[in-house]
Amino acid sequence: MHAGPAGSAAPSHGATSPYVPPPGAVDLPAVLAVEPHTLPPDAPARRRLGPVFWTCAAWVALMVALAAAAPLLHLPKPNFQNYSAINSGPSLHHLLGTDELGRDLLSRIVWGSRVSLVIGFGAIAIGMTLGGTAGMVAGYLGRWVDSTLNAGSFVILAFPPLLAIMVVEAFWRPVATWKLIVMFGVAATPQLFRVVRATTLSFATREFVLAARALGASPARVIRRELLPNVAPAAVSFALIGVAIAIVLEGSLAFLGLSVSLPTASLGNVINEAAQQTNLQANPLAAVWPSLYIFLLLVALNLMADRLQARFEVREVKL
Repeated sequence: MHAGPAGSAAPSHGATSPYVPPPGAVDLPAVLAVEPHTLPPDAPARRRLGPVFWTCAAWVALMVALAAAAPLLHLPKPNFQNYSAINSGPSLHHLLGTDELGRDLLSRIVWGSRVSLVIGFGAIAIGMTLGGTAGMVAGYLGRWVDSTLNAGSFVILAFPPLLAIMVVEAFWRPVATWKLIVMFGVAATPQLFRVVRATTLSFATREFVLAARALGASPARVIRRELLPNVAPAAVSFALIGVAIAIVLEGSLAFLGLSVSLPTASLGNVINEAAQQTNLQANPLAAVWPSLYIFLLLVALNLMADRLQARFEVREVKL
């Protein structure tokens, strides 16, 4: 058997000696092993949406489902007048009672929510399409495009939305649901433009955007593939608040007689009819139920927007 250097013994064939890297070599396992405590202490932890968000989302989804399925539900016609049950309280035949004309309140709230929800979501969809697209284009291209679109948004914001809608309605009679959607959508466009533009400005100079531009990507591709996924959370969180504002605005116009024409039921019309002095004294529940419905819907939308903002750390920067 061959002997090793003096003072050392030859390794036996049955034993495995531990690996010892030669001097100056890099120990890759030690370099690649990242311990949890080695992460930066200020690294932001992305928050979860939490049960509050999902509870509110389930409530909004239920309201939308009831409104969409209103023709299939076993409910009285919203304008059917039962003079033998005027201002009656909740019962098996009328779960929420009736109004001053004997109309079923649950049916009128469900059918009225169809109009209010369509106006709210439809208007924000138009505002998001116009304002969101213009905001990303302005924030990414900059220069004269940003200056022109930014100045146009200030001009539109100079007009109070409610007053502007009332003026337009005076020349655009009769009032219809689709007309309200268009007017509310145009009124929401500058606010959505400002939010999307501000968020786009915060991402336009990030490394992944600069890398895409260096690789020869067109502006349309950069906006669609790089900016849109990062801007969408801010836009969605603000859009939920916009839906709530649109529903409240429709109710405000209903009190002025400028919402959808009767006998078409909307949440604003139902509250307006129930809030008349004689009706409110005789049957206050006729105003309480639709007001409670709007209150819960608005709270759910605002809480959802707040959780989305906290989840994606949306900040209104460079406004």
